[in-house]
Amino acid sequence: MGFTQAQQAKSNDNWQSGGTQLRSGADSSLCWRDSNWTPATAAAGCDGALKPPAPASRAAAPAAPAKKVAPAAAPAVTSTKVTLLSDALFDFDKSVIKPEGTKKLADLTAKLKGVTVEVIIVIGYTDSVGSLKYNKALSLRRAEAVKAFLVKNGVEANRVYTEGKAFADPVGDNKTAAGRALNRRTVVEVVGTRPVGK
Repeated sequence: MGFTQAQQAKSNDNWQSGGTQLRSGADSSLCWRDSNWTPATAAAGCDGALKPPAPASRAAAPAAPAKKVAPAAAPAVTSTKVTLLSDALFDFDKSVIKPEGTKKLADLTAKLKGVTVEVIIVIGYTDSVGSLKYNKALSLRRAEAVKAFLVKNGVEANRVYTEGKAFADPVGDNKTAAGRALNRRTVVEVVGTRPVGK
């Protein structure tokens, strides 16, 4: 069989090489691609959905595209984290907020105007007098008292989480009366977003 016959046999077997793909089968329905194939080299017979449509004839001048109106820019949003550290909010063995603590919480709720609150975490603390079990319960009651104040002043209850940590993390010396008074506190942490410029 000569070169021409081999070429004819190859042609009759429907093998075609298009540079990046090989096609085979009596109806050319089987396609293979080599490693150089990209969507830009798609062929209609194998990659019909990827093959770009033929350019339209230039019979009529295209209509001028409609001017796009830019949408109004949404205000940029920045994260705002406000932390209120409250000292001496509670008397010994009490969960009633002291007047100076109420003022600080009122200031905090005023700062929340215009803030989209994601979460508020209220952690209650005690001094070191008494058992851990008792102080855990007391510190949680203090946190719950702060939550009740915030909810009464417009904060969504489902955004406020409370925790009692008893005498963990003291800020004052528990060996002195003044230090113990500093440790009877709550810490309120607010995380939310506020539009820039507010």
